Amino acid sequence: MLLFLSLGIALETLHGFKVGFYLDPENRLRQLLWRLAHAHGTLLSLVQIAFAAGLASFGAWTDKRLKLASYFLLDGLLLLPLGFFLGGIGHSEVDPSPGILLVPFGALLLFVAVALIAWSGSKSVSE
Repeated sequence: MLLFLSLGIALETLHGFKVGFYLDPENRLRQLLWRLAHAHGTLLSLVQIAFAAGLASFGAWTDKRLKLASYFLLDGLLLLPLGFFLGGIGHSEVDPSPGILLVPFGALLLFVAVALIAWSGSKSVSE
């Protein structure tokens, strides 16, 4: 979470100093993608913290399902913001750079992790 909050501070600094690399009209796509990286990273960090905090009292977990959900959550946390961030580096005026291709993979991993969490949450501890 500290990494993504630091990214937000860096973006605000770029904005505050009116850095053209970030604010010029031809860099609107970069600005959007980097804000998306910051927002997704921060939100998914909170999801990761909530997941860890609720493990002891939420659902029935097998070792395999727990490791898989945790792994996929962590990978989604890394790939989604990284894809947005890389998409804003070296972009054209209307198309992000190829780094944006990490976003769908991160979203898929996040989807599977949430499905595993929901599945485990629907089971009782005695099952």
